Amino acid sequence: MINNTLGHEYDNSLVSNAFGFMRFPVNFQPYDADAEWVITGIPFDAATSGRPGSRLGPNAIRQISTNLAWEGCRYPWNFDLRKRLKVIDCGDLVYAFGDSQDLTDKLQAHAEKLLANGKRMMTFGGDHYITLPLLRAHAKYFGKMALVHFDAHTDTYSNGAKFDHGTMFHHAPAEGLIDPQHSVQIGIRTEFDKDLGYHVLDAGQVNDRSVDDILAQVRQIVGDMPVYLTFDIDCLDPAHAPGTGTPVIGGLTSDKALKLVRGLQGLNIVGMDLVEVAPGYDQSDLTALAAATLALEMLHVQAVNKGE
Repeated sequence: MINNTLGHEYDNSLVSNAFGFMRFPVNFQPYDADAEWVITGIPFDAATSGRPGSRLGPNAIRQISTNLAWEGCRYPWNFDLRKRLKVIDCGDLVYAFGDSQDLTDKLQAHAEKLLANGKRMMTFGGDHYITLPLLRAHAKYFGKMALVHFDAHTDTYSNGAKFDHGTMFHHAPAEGLIDPQHSVQIGIRTEFDKDLGYHVLDAGQVNDRSVDDILAQVRQIVGDMPVYLTFDIDCLDPAHAPGTGTPVIGGLTSDKALKLVRGLQGLNIVGMDLVEVAPGYDQSDLTALAAATLALEMLHVQAVNKGE
């Protein structure tokens, strides 16, 4: 018998996700593990407003990541990530399916326990609602944070339900978790509320401006605050990421997104997630591959920040 993330016992032959993202070691007892970053999958999409299916995202990201795992030094980096950063995959969070409150409570508890044991988190959604309990946990350890948010939507709507993947960044500043004045939303191309104080870089201007120019503005906005990095895969244009619940045309290319993520080196990133991959709508695993590659780039950024 082995234990999953929250200590429930399962027969080894019945455990899904028995391989880790990028073939990183799998450890179902992550809290005391010898690791700096812990990957957790959150198979949850009950807060989705559009097409469901992102609960299958974590597994799709893991599966396609095997196509990236063969490289030692991944282009364009000049080091082997495994030799610089200790990463494990603790599998998927277990909660009472259909119970959004149970998901919320268990995810926050899991995050708090990892953070209390000196770990950092890379989390795979699931729909974007999962970021709210993650922010609650991170704010307990790092205080009010800056948000660097890649998305087609601002997710700042005030008229949604308690569990809604479009309202997290309305609730987060109200709860004192993030500072909108030091937060930036990149790739937006839907309606947004200008009164909340977020710096919104819509997709049109991001596509027209240089990467260096955008990154300079991001650094100015964020300053020296601790940063939570969240990437909704629908930030990418559907041509690059069709497998998502709320696709919006006119988004970023995968090339531009990769360059922007790589350019976040030096920011004090304390937590990261990648959400909204819905493999049922994917074509040739394009979306899962984009997500896996972006997640890998985020980890490389952390390795650079750590130093040799």
